Amino acid sequence: MAIDATFWVAISFFIFCGVLVYLKIPQKINNSLTDKINEIQKELEEAEKLKEEAKNLFSDYENKIDKSKKETKEIINTAKKESEKAIIEKTKKFHQIIEERKKSTEQKIVQLKENALNDIKNISIKISIEAVENLIKNSIDKNKLENLYNKSLEQAKIALKQTKA
Repeated sequence: MAIDATFWVAISFFIFCGVLVYLKIPQKINNSLTDKINEIQKELEEAEKLKEEAKNLFSDYENKIDKSKKETKEIINTAKKESEKAIIEKTKKFHQIIEERKKSTEQKIVQLKENALNDIKNISIKISIEAVENLIKNSIDKNKLENLYNKSLEQAKIALKQTKA
């Protein structure tokens, strides 16, 4: 058998493998790989925990958003109801004020009518009294005039009493 380069490569390979085993390189590589695997598993577990926490936070915030939406709807509905009540109250007050003003205006008109009628009656009575006095003064018979004057005066007084009553 001839010792050639292949033989020396085979011997150097076995020596290399022996040195590797002697220096415990495969165990160190194995330990290093196991440590890396464990580290990656821990990171994966941590990532899963973070993922679960994120899901929980997300669901919490969704619940909070839903609650806030409900609260805003309730606030809006309450505000609408209160504004409707306020509008109804203001409308009622407005109509009451209008009715009161209408009644007071009607009362003023009635009072003004009564005052105008009383003034017209008083003026017409004065004119009729003056006319009667003129007729009496201008007539010739003084006895008849005095009787007429007294009768007319009494009738005017009675008429005045009736119109004032």
